[in-house]
Amino acid sequence: MSAVRKQSDEAAALNANSLLIDALLGGTVAMRAAGATYMPKQPNEDEEDWKYRLANAVLYPAFERTVEVLAGKPFSKKLDLGADVPARIAAWQDNIDLQGNSLHTFAASICEETISHGFSGILVDFPKAVGLKTKADEKAAGVRPYFVHIHPQNVLGWESEVINGVEEFTQLRLLESAKEKTDEFTQTTVPQVRVLYRGKWQTWRKSKVMATRDEWALHEEGGSLPRIPFVASYGKRKGFMCSKPPLMALAEQNSKHWRESSDQDDSVRFARKRMLVLIGLDNSDPLTISSNAAVKLPTGADAKVVQGSAEAVKIGRDELNTLEEQMRQSGAEMMVIRPGKITATQTASEGEGNMCALQRIANDLDKCIEQALQFMADWIVEPKGGTVTIFKDFGAATLDEVSADLLFKATVAGKMSNESLHEEFQRRGIRSADVDWEAEKKRIESDRASDEPPTFDVPMPKTPPKPGPPPGTKPEPEPVPPA
Repeated sequence: MSAVRKQSDEAAALNANSLLIDALLGGTVAMRAAGATYMPKQPNEDEEDWKYRLANAVLYPAFERTVEVLAGKPFSKKLDLGADVPARIAAWQDNIDLQGNSLHTFAASICEETISHGFSGILVDFPKAVGLKTKADEKAAGVRPYFVHIHPQNVLGWESEVINGVEEFTQLRLLESAKEKTDEFTQTTVPQVRVLYRGKWQTWRKSKVMATRDEWALHEEGGSLPRIPFVASYGKRKGFMCSKPPLMALAEQNSKHWRESSDQDDSVRFARKRMLVLIGLDNSDPLTISSNAAVKLPTGADAKVVQGSAEAVKIGRDELNTLEEQMRQSGAEMMVIRPGKITATQTASEGEGNMCALQRIANDLDKCIEQALQFMADWIVEPKGGTVTIFKDFGAATLDEVSADLLFKATVAGKMSNESLHEEFQRRGIRSADVDWEAEKKRIESDRASDEPPTFDVPMPKTPPKPGPPPGTKPEPEPVPPA
């Protein structure tokens, strides 16, 4: 295989957790497809029994839901484009990737992948200007730079150097898909490797001359920017192009829940079944078992019913509840504000040292989008790309504050009882430990009753009599109805 397609060890490390994360995000179908990878056989388990368990297992989507909720918070308000963004670039914000996605939507997808996989990338590409010789020709033809969402699995490798005190790419290899026309009416999708250098680019495809071997040949090449126009978004940065998923603990807990919930289903199924055990009875003796028949046993024989333990089922259910609580806590930690280290490029006045993990990701994403806009400005020879602001006014002072909100929402959704919510609030110190639930319940019911509008039994006023004619005058005759 040609080295251009080979994934480097560093790129493989960047994707070390992608298989599990992709399976969790793929839901029940993807987890079942992974088979024994995340649902290993129990000791001495029969193949058919394992297949039955796997086919009936259902994933509790804690990881997927947590990623969606967290990624939605920075984009609950529209991304703010600064007044310093050039008018030409601002006009492209509604279709920033030439796929119909706005800058807001595109940034939200980058944020979601950064939270789930711990890494995401933006390539600022420029279409091939075939037949266009000047920038004026490009502008007249509507050819312009655009954003490309780069998934971590598509990063094959890179080389870098410290240039002017900053580590910069000198080479970057990305795996892509390209379309080739086979005839007048059909086209096929083929793999392609894009190699980016400072000032030029190349694309490589499988060699048609040596189609029987996995050899790659240079397909096209052209000029590019002096810097490689790629920006990385990090979830939990460990170094240049080195990051970890911030929710990896939750992903592992969710994988464990997938296995243990299947074990619990198996335990419940066993506990529901009853097996008749006959002691001292010859196999040749006729036996009828039904609701309207009696079993006649010979002297010394016995019949018993064996059933799984209900206590074991309860223990398993308690273990799952504990694991679900741990998953809620793992997700909630992303929202807890903690003082952090302030680098030389940060200032205390910006408050960057006192953010929750999600705010840090949103803050870094600001800079990523701005760098991508700068590359866009470089392509069209504008001095500045401008600034953007992503909503960051969220976060909580403590983990208890966040988890209490999650528990309240679970109660409203019918996933937790009011009494359990009361107990959890007491455990977190939100409600006094001296408050008794039964007394509290009566107070709640009393408050609800007092909130009803009062009703009064007031007699309706009598209708006053019609005034009569003035004194000394004859009353007017009553009108005679027509015949």
